[in-house]
Amino acid sequence: MPQLLIICGYLFLLLLLGIGASRLFRGTSQDYMLASHSIGPFLLLMSIFGTTMTAFALVGSTGESFKEGVGVYGMLASSSGIIHSLCFFLLGVKVWELGKKYEYRTQVQFFRDRLESRWIGVVLFPVLVGLVIPYLLIGVMASGTVINKVTAGSIRDGQVVGGTFEEGTFPQFLEQGKKPQSEEPANFIYGSQGGVPKPLASLAICGIVLIYVFLGGMRGTTWANTFQTLVFMVLGLVTFVVIAWQLGGQESFWASLQMASSSIPVEKLTRMHIPPEKFLTYMFVPLSVGMFPHLFQHWLTARSAESFKLPIVAHPLFIAIVWVPCVLIGAWATSDLITIPPPVAANPNAVLPFLVKQLAGPILGGLLTAGILAAIMSSLDSQFLCLGTMFTEDVVRPLCGQRSLSDRQQLLVARLFIVGIVALTYGLSLFEPRRVFTLGVWCFSGFSSLFPLVFAALYWPRLTKAGAYACVLAAAGSWLWLFWASEFAANPNFTVNIPVPITLDRDGYWQLMPVAAMIVCSTVAMVCTSMVTKPPSKATVERFFPKSST
Repeated sequence: MPQLLIICGYLFLLLLLGIGASRLFRGTSQDYMLASHSIGPFLLLMSIFGTTMTAFALVGSTGESFKEGVGVYGMLASSSGIIHSLCFFLLGVKVWELGKKYEYRTQVQFFRDRLESRWIGVVLFPVLVGLVIPYLLIGVMASGTVINKVTAGSIRDGQVVGGTFEEGTFPQFLEQGKKPQSEEPANFIYGSQGGVPKPLASLAICGIVLIYVFLGGMRGTTWANTFQTLVFMVLGLVTFVVIAWQLGGQESFWASLQMASSSIPVEKLTRMHIPPEKFLTYMFVPLSVGMFPHLFQHWLTARSAESFKLPIVAHPLFIAIVWVPCVLIGAWATSDLITIPPPVAANPNAVLPFLVKQLAGPILGGLLTAGILAAIMSSLDSQFLCLGTMFTEDVVRPLCGQRSLSDRQQLLVARLFIVGIVALTYGLSLFEPRRVFTLGVWCFSGFSSLFPLVFAALYWPRLTKAGAYACVLAAAGSWLWLFWASEFAANPNFTVNIPVPITLDRDGYWQLMPVAAMIVCSTVAMVCTSMVTKPPSKATVERFFPKSST
């Protein structure tokens, strides 16, 4: 069981690192939530990149490329490299300056002051939490699938007799996914095909992340993210080289790479099946980083504005290093060089772990799996910590009113809420899964629909409280309606169809990504409402736009 042992060893090492970093914890809520604004350029780059490159980037992009072809890279990765860095420059630096000046810890605190609204959090907090939970589900679902597929067959063969596990021949009904003919419940191996069951694997991942986030807060999270980012970038490249060499079957890597790439079906090499307007409107999805609450919190940890230079410059390069190999691997899986079984082909989330299992040896396969898990866990920890911070700062403290909470009480509240969110996310992950890429796009689309709010708050003095409320409600309402219309992400090809003259389009309509409609709705609602309502006070304008008031 080398794969399983290596995975366990990696998780144990990560746990030790997180616990070790927690020894640097200074015992204050400021240090727990923002690492006392002490994060330098390198750690900021690693933590920001690690928290944005999730299972969506590795497991999701490989599965989507397997289904749709290499056009997936152009749809999202290339635009993300540019748009993410622009958001860091246009939003991140200003957020850091305001956060340091006015001691903000969360987005809601900034919007509360900027909009002169004590109750903006009542509307914004549940929307942000509701969008973060699907983001968390992406990681929890993918981690269980990866460990299960890579360790398949590692557990000793046996059979389910009367609901118990006995030595013998591995039963055929497990391979076929059938239930045993017994009234008693089968043991934990049922449905796992000889690997670690998905629920057990996901529970282990959630538990380990919870421990080092619970103990170390932002400082432990940052160090763990840095380690995990280095691990998944290095091992991701190793995965790419190994799979290319094995599939190509040539003596040199370059020759194997050419062989593997030349075998990709023609229909997977083009984006002719992707309407141009759909391809173009995909560029709205990366705007989501502007409203990620966990990324907002990471921006506030920076030591100075100079710390943003390295992330802004290096982030696009890092995205290419991660996305190019994953997209190519997914496209290679469609060639005739390897046969993808129907159960795996029907579940794109399993394509990458299946290839690792088939084409890498046990030792290397375990290491490569550790790299995949590193990418998944590097975002889970930031999101868990962010939700705990938001609940403490935006719900509990305002409710307490004049009764201020001590640092110890704030830490306790944040930690207890983190435990609750971990439990909720794990419970939801046990239901019917969706394609990681599809669920990720819907999650990011919701955050993108709120991008006009943060951009206007930083650059448009005329934004009013009523305009902000209208923006949030329009974004949430359009997202819920379109998500319902897509059968709750069950339809991966869902688009918003706009009728156009038949002379402009052969089908008579344009197929737009749902995010385009969401952004239009939220922007129009925000601008129109702000223009017809009372502008913010002169004191607020002078506070946030000193140059505009002179």
